[in-house]
Amino acid sequence: MSPPRAVAAPSGLKPLVAVAQVTSTPDKELNLAACSGLVREAAQRGACLVFLPEGFDYIGSEPAQTLRLSEGLDGQLMGRYKELARECGVWLSLGGFHERGRDWETTQRIYNCHVLLDPAGHLVAAYRKTHLCDVELEGRVSMRESSFTNPGTEIVPPVSTPAGQLGLSICYDLRFPEMSLALRRAGADILTYPSAFTFPTGSAHWEVLLRARAIESQCYVVAAAQTGQNHERRTSYGHSLVVDPWGAVVAQCREGPGLCYAEIDLEYLQRVRREMPVQSHRRHDLYGTTGMAP
Repeated sequence: MSPPRAVAAPSGLKPLVAVAQVTSTPDKELNLAACSGLVREAAQRGACLVFLPEGFDYIGSEPAQTLRLSEGLDGQLMGRYKELARECGVWLSLGGFHERGRDWETTQRIYNCHVLLDPAGHLVAAYRKTHLCDVELEGRVSMRESSFTNPGTEIVPPVSTPAGQLGLSICYDLRFPEMSLALRRAGADILTYPSAFTFPTGSAHWEVLLRARAIESQCYVVAAAQTGQNHERRTSYGHSLVVDPWGAVVAQCREGPGLCYAEIDLEYLQRVRREMPVQSHRRHDLYGTTGMAP
């Protein structure tokens, strides 16, 4: 029996979004089964938009495996997620797909691609991660995303969804407030940061960065996360959450895979912006629109 189809909230009701927390491994079929189960559960609860984290498709144990398992956006795996969106009647934020782009044959490198599907299964937006995570924390974290991933070249304009105007980012983008402010100026109501934070960085920075992005942009911030042991050499921090435009955490996942839910109150968002109109107070004559003026 198919789950009931999620539709836009009737007038006067606040749209409900669902935020997933998963433990992806190198096994793409197991990952798909886990994510599909969460999407169906969210649809049954009436969510109009479901957020999956970075690496929802898989997390490879080393770069060669990551490259070998990658697919194009026209491949089998994305096709199955399009079918899932149609079956459940929900929008899907697929927060970090290992994409073989058009330049795969020449570069043998991939893109970290955030895909947005509508309830008809159409691909309505694709944002490719612009800030790649090259980090060396002695004895704790060693990551060099740029060794096998091409950086994206543009910010994608916010997309109209039943929950509001959605601005797309991925994980490490969270550390660059210029991007959140650019999306806010472009009309975003919701910023989303699907992620796979490690324990050392997550325990230190995850919540405070997400709350800061919400406060400075006066947007809802939605962050689906990887959690637990992805493979023998990687454990993810978890703590998927939703932050409101005032900076309050309004939903958060417990340990382990699962879902949390939040209503998106756009009237409250407009009230926050009206009562503290920081966007109109910005001194672009002093520091430009995204950073310090030359």
